[in-house]
Amino acid sequence: MLEFEQLRLRLNANSGEVKELRDAIGYDSLKREIEELELKAAQPGFWDDADKSRDILQKTGRLKGKVEAYDKISSSFDDISVLIDMGEEEEDLSLVEEISASIDELENDLVSLRLSTLLTGEYDRNNAILTFHSGAGGTEAMDWVSMLTRMYTRWGERHNFSVKVLDFLEGDEAGLKSATLLVEGENAYGYLKSESGVHRLVRVSPFDASGRRHTSFAAVEVMPEISDDIEIEIKEEDIKMDVFRSSGAGGQHINKTSSAVRLTHIPTGIVVACQNERSQFQNKDQAMKMLKSKLLEIKEREHLEKIEDIKGVQMENAWGSQIRSYVFMPYTMVKDHRTDYETGNINAVMDGDLDGFINEYLKDLSKGEIK
Repeated sequence: MLEFEQLRLRLNANSGEVKELRDAIGYDSLKREIEELELKAAQPGFWDDADKSRDILQKTGRLKGKVEAYDKISSSFDDISVLIDMGEEEEDLSLVEEISASIDELENDLVSLRLSTLLTGEYDRNNAILTFHSGAGGTEAMDWVSMLTRMYTRWGERHNFSVKVLDFLEGDEAGLKSATLLVEGENAYGYLKSESGVHRLVRVSPFDASGRRHTSFAAVEVMPEISDDIEIEIKEEDIKMDVFRSSGAGGQHINKTSSAVRLTHIPTGIVVACQNERSQFQNKDQAMKMLKSKLLEIKEREHLEKIEDIKGVQMENAWGSQIRSYVFMPYTMVKDHRTDYETGNINAVMDGDLDGFINEYLKDLSKGEIK
């Protein structure tokens, strides 16, 4: 039947990609490495060195994740092929919709696994720290920060990442002046590094009684969370610490104590803050991780030999040109100005559907088309 012939053509169009991905992820070598790591984990005294055993288990989990992702794709391909045969033999058109949906899912899984092979940066597999700052646009820009914070929270939820609010500063009338999110999960930074830059909003402002169109800006900084085993020397005398009350309503404990922490790195003027944790010690520890991540990100971006080479002038908040525009009026469109990828479904984007933008960025980055 014609319907099943068309489905088979769609399925077979992906067969080459399935075979190529096996080689791209090094499937056979991954299986061997997993066996070697599991043998180490079974050795007597494995838990004597807690840090080493933790690293081995984490690595084993990462490798198994890649193998299982490919196994799912390979199994899905075979299952769909069997369903198509069954549909043709029994002339059962009720299977067409199910098979088509299964091919859609297979193609999405292929894209995800292919993209994971592009995440080869040193910190790509780390958690990500996102910091938002309102720019030109006043209250409208502060509302834009709150919209972006929700957008990335929804993106994280779609991908089963844990998203925590580490810090925020409420706007004078509405929205947020700034906010910081921690996105925890495998390859969080690798995917979200594409989002660093200035985001531009064009819409009829709900804060303008005249119903005029407004343009506002917000900056998004994305850093990898640095693990404790990476040594970054920060002199104690270079840190100024302030404690303050949480900005939010919070719980009873937060209301009664000044547990929130703000750290200023005096040589560069970098300021980080955390108010999410229950104690001042925990907030300071998280803020130090954020500071280390920021210093390391600048050091590597500027190709510096050491942290001390970072100059304060590099920390000035210069907006520059936007990486992406979100237009609600007079038409609806979201366009990335680096890759030219665009979509008219702005509501889906604001609800966390960012994969198209992230995928195009990673593809262009792997080709050297984005620096």
